[in-house]
Amino acid sequence: MIKNKLFVFALAVLTVLLGAPFTFAQSETKAGSTQKSTKNATSTTRTLSDTEFAKMAAEGGLAEVKLGQLAEEKGTDQAVKDFGKRMVTDHSKADDSLKTAASDDKIELPSDLSAKDQAAYNRLSKLSGEAFDRTYARDMVRDHRTDIAEFRQEAQDGKDASIKGFASQTLPTLEDHLKLARQVLRSTLATNGNTTKKTSHSS
Repeated sequence: MIKNKLFVFALAVLTVLLGAPFTFAQSETKAGSTQKSTKNATSTTRTLSDTEFAKMAAEGGLAEVKLGQLAEEKGTDQAVKDFGKRMVTDHSKADDSLKTAASDDKIELPSDLSAKDQAAYNRLSKLSGEAFDRTYARDMVRDHRTDIAEFRQEAQDGKDASIKGFASQTLPTLEDHLKLARQVLRSTLATNGNTTKKTSHSS
């Protein structure tokens, strides 16, 4: 009888011991998942400082001007050429406004394209015809979506009055650019569709 009780007790202890590592592993996995999701949430909601935003905006403005000049030169669709010209005009003005705002706080702005923007410029410069038009238009839609989100964040949460004011004043222009970029993209896609139809009919 005593032996049976001892056997049952030993079995219960063994079961607990074997189950403990599994339970601990599960807890560790859950904790790891929670930490990961917290990190992801933090990185998603992380905002730029006023100085970081100003430098990012300066780099973006330089890129828009350079790419706009390229669009004026290489675009085949008139809508692409016109949009490129608008980018040069508007972003040159915005860059001047940013320089004034940054000088108030002695923020040093970049004067050259970032490595990423230079790579995008090099990639586009190798294209021509409809391929250039479509790629440029797609890039402009994507870039302005990102810019609008960052400018809106600065306009809402910026701490520096000059930089925050610049973001607020420039935001409506960027929103207009996004609308135009979408129209230009539709135009390039329609042009491509018509060309494809003509080619298939002629063959």
